[in-house]
Amino acid sequence: MRPDTALLKKYNVPGPRYTSYPTVPYWAVTPGETDWVRSIGEALDAGSRGGVGAALYVHIPFCQSLCTYCGCNTRITRNRKAGDPYIGTVLKEWGIYLDRLSAESGRAKEVTLTELHLGGGSPTFLSPDEFRRLVGGILERAGVSAGAEFSVEADPRLTTREQLKTLAELGFRRLSLGIQDFDPRVQEIVHRVQSEEQVRAVIEPARAEGFTSINFDLIYGLPLQTPKSISDTVDAVRRLRPDRIAFYAYAHVPWIKPGQRRFTEADLPVGDEKRALYELGRTMLEEVGYREIGMDHFALESDSLHRASTDGTLHRNFMGYTSRQVSPLIGLGVSSIGDSWGAFAQNEKVLETYVDRVERGALPVSRGHVLDGEDRILRRHILNLMTRFQTDWSAHEAYTPYLETVSERLAELSRDGLLELSRRSCRVRPEGRAFLRNVCMAFDARLTRKSPETQLFSKTI
Repeated sequence: MRPDTALLKKYNVPGPRYTSYPTVPYWAVTPGETDWVRSIGEALDAGSRGGVGAALYVHIPFCQSLCTYCGCNTRITRNRKAGDPYIGTVLKEWGIYLDRLSAESGRAKEVTLTELHLGGGSPTFLSPDEFRRLVGGILERAGVSAGAEFSVEADPRLTTREQLKTLAELGFRRLSLGIQDFDPRVQEIVHRVQSEEQVRAVIEPARAEGFTSINFDLIYGLPLQTPKSISDTVDAVRRLRPDRIAFYAYAHVPWIKPGQRRFTEADLPVGDEKRALYELGRTMLEEVGYREIGMDHFALESDSLHRASTDGTLHRNFMGYTSRQVSPLIGLGVSSIGDSWGAFAQNEKVLETYVDRVERGALPVSRGHVLDGEDRILRRHILNLMTRFQTDWSAHEAYTPYLETVSERLAELSRDGLLELSRRSCRVRPEGRAFLRNVCMAFDARLTRKSPETQLFSKTI
């Protein structure tokens, strides 16, 4: 359903993506190491009682070249010897977690993994032997639950059949490829040149080796991008037929990521022009069977993300949308983020500082946030909206006084026909899904208190 252009303009103000609540700029109280480990242990105990293990995210920062659109934490190097010592540090960090958890509980602690995700950077910077060392070292002191999902991000320009074969042997079944755009002019200016044939040369052997779900990351709003760029890109995507698609808006922050200065604001589509790129891509994807399962995410009906969106188990965290809620999420590696539900913790962002702290036997947490009671309640409501497009705060355990202001803050969206609103509940209508972040902002107490004059509507273009 194409949103009304006037409404897009009306509600076009900056706002968060809500992969967490509170969002990172509003983290206030970093947990101490003892409190962080205790919160992880409590989440593990709760998960084991519910038959759910832990999720583990491992950040591999290395890339051979800089993609100038990128906002991730990366280390650009062609030194292939950089991977092995880094793996050693990550495994040492993992050991520190397990030793601290055992000391906290008074007995040997084995973590059962339900999810394992290798992200980056470019995890396929690592060799097959390095993958074996990394994953083998993790699993040496961890169990694997039935139905566990192992996933890995890959650069199509670097990924080999041998790497895919090794990853499949290690239990990986989900593969995420950074595509962004297939237009050669766009690829050249963002320094990410890869052809449809290169991507196909990864997908076909991946499926042959046993990968059952392929994800593409696409970006709209890149420099020199046009409707024809998007149309040609989605045509290629439809031929390649991935199971899932993340279709993100480009964020231009050259003061944070200097590589983005390779182009200027004059090269970027903005406003209505930028939003039109998303609407074109979304329409073309839906025409061939992809369904919008959440903000900026699409899946074929055969994929587990779509099934999760229909059966009510869809979850959202720092890795995006997942098919179920798994807690805790333990982050290993430079800049990675952990989530125990009651607290967040992010590792040091500078590689050398991260390595130094781990080598000295410390958990390398640099910042985080301990959620208070209000945070936890509002986090659940925002998660409900992001995954189920509705929430209800009529029950005592779902209520906090801040919610008394929400109906008033959502009234304009309701009058515009974008959601159904009662005093203690709201449901986003199909025509309101383009404004999902706008709705969530009404539940964001920390944002409201910092900028009480801020309107309730996040940037959708």
